[in-house]
Amino acid sequence: MTRWTVKAMPSKDEISRLSKELGVNAIVSTLLLQRGITNYSDAKKFFRPSLNHLHDPFLMKDMRKAVLRIEKAIEEGENILVYGDYDVDGTTAVSLMSSYLKENYFNVATYIPDRYDEGYGVSFQGIDFADDNDFTLIIALDCGIKAVDKVAYAKEKGIDFIICDHHRPGETIPDAVAILDPKQNDCQYPYDELCGCGVGFKLIQALGLRKGQTTEDLVPYLDLVATAIGADIVPITGENRVLAHFGMKVINEMPRPGIKAITKQLKKELTITDVVFVVAPRINAAGRMKHGQHAVQLLVEKDFNTAVQFAEEVENFNADRKNLDQQITQQALLQIQENKEEKNYTSVVFDETWHKGVIGIVASRLIETYYRPTLVFTKSGEKLAASARSVKGFDVYNAIEACEDCLEQFGGHKYAAGLTLKPEQYKLFKAKFEKVVSETIDLQLLTPELIIDAEIDLNDITPKFYRILKQFAPFGPGNMALVFLTQGLQDNGYGKCVGQDQIHLKLNVSQGNSNTFGAIGFGLGNKIEKTIHKKTFDAVYAIDENEWNGTVSLQLKLKDIK
Repeated sequence: MTRWTVKAMPSKDEISRLSKELGVNAIVSTLLLQRGITNYSDAKKFFRPSLNHLHDPFLMKDMRKAVLRIEKAIEEGENILVYGDYDVDGTTAVSLMSSYLKENYFNVATYIPDRYDEGYGVSFQGIDFADDNDFTLIIALDCGIKAVDKVAYAKEKGIDFIICDHHRPGETIPDAVAILDPKQNDCQYPYDELCGCGVGFKLIQALGLRKGQTTEDLVPYLDLVATAIGADIVPITGENRVLAHFGMKVINEMPRPGIKAITKQLKKELTITDVVFVVAPRINAAGRMKHGQHAVQLLVEKDFNTAVQFAEEVENFNADRKNLDQQITQQALLQIQENKEEKNYTSVVFDETWHKGVIGIVASRLIETYYRPTLVFTKSGEKLAASARSVKGFDVYNAIEACEDCLEQFGGHKYAAGLTLKPEQYKLFKAKFEKVVSETIDLQLLTPELIIDAEIDLNDITPKFYRILKQFAPFGPGNMALVFLTQGLQDNGYGKCVGQDQIHLKLNVSQGNSNTFGAIGFGLGNKIEKTIHKKTFDAVYAIDENEWNGTVSLQLKLKDIK
């Protein structure tokens, strides 16, 4: 079962006022007001993002210190190591920073920690590598805010750190030359939802300003930033919306060879959803299956033919990753059933043979079956490592923090986190995590929810309406893709199940005397009984375009039927 929740309607007076001011219909006004857009100026900013809307990078705490330290390193010919995590945010950030610095300076190298030998974040091994190779400055991206002991270790060896992170700081801050993290309490930067690559972009923006470069000069780097924004599930509001908007233009008009090599099969104009489901998994697969350095190699490559070879290699990693995650998901589901834990408030599973690179994906898959906060553990050296995923509305980071006494380390966000613990602590942690969640979760959150923007009639769906809806993109947290409800639909009698195993639902629907629309419901084949024999039903859907035999028509992309 899925809960349907229609968003609160603004007042009729507000809708009417905004409709007049903007010259749009009541539905469009409603959708804008729900997003906090209340006047012409807000609407212009929303529909026409501008590079001028980006904030001054020097508003970020420690930005001047970071810039001066990098300039000193370049003047004095120091070796600079650009260090970042093995996920999409980390590898795009490392690609962005290293390729920018290398435009004018050659003593720059990149370092991505090995997921299996070193784990997440700054590692002692990485610092030893820097020491052995005479690096005196490390720029850490998408990590480092909690690396207090590692930064102290580097300092003993005469290595300085600049940290560019977006994760929540702990109680103690590392003793680095500069820490760029808008989530620090004493950082006055106006927007604190940047991803790691976004913080890296602010640093190159600041470096560029000192050299007389404009933001326009840095636009070619925004394909990397848009990819990280999509993959890291940060809100697509404020500054992220501007960065994502211009980044998607780069991806569609002049992508770097590495991204072009991944997307060359896709003929249509790409959306941020394509980035999330096509580009990001392939970049991620390198770090999951082999090594994140392969992703950096692909993203910084300037020759297209070489990039195609790297992309084929990454494609193979991704195919291996898919096979593994399907296999492990089946084993994890079986473990939940065998332990009779179907009725728990959480899913916590462990097998020491599971591949560490896919446990995060497996956690997300388990939520598709058992909708609740989930942790998947595997063995990592002498310890156990886990990836956590949550359900909408529940802060899994806080729940893990409440079990801190069982843990070696942890980090992450509201909906995704990672942790390590000693094997003897596993059972205790599992029981405590279940207890914490059971006592703090709102039971409603254990039923998936479909948030509906507005109830409309089929006659409201016109080509002009759709053209306006497209301008609401890019979509993501804080500006989710638009979802509608229409009641009293009927199929024309030719509805059927389609696809391999007949799991998808294909309909042709109308509402009273309205126009007829094609409708497709992926994975909704089991709902066909609700639509046959001219039964009336209600549907929740998104609107998109369907191209068939050269003809483009609007169709309903069904999400649920009741």
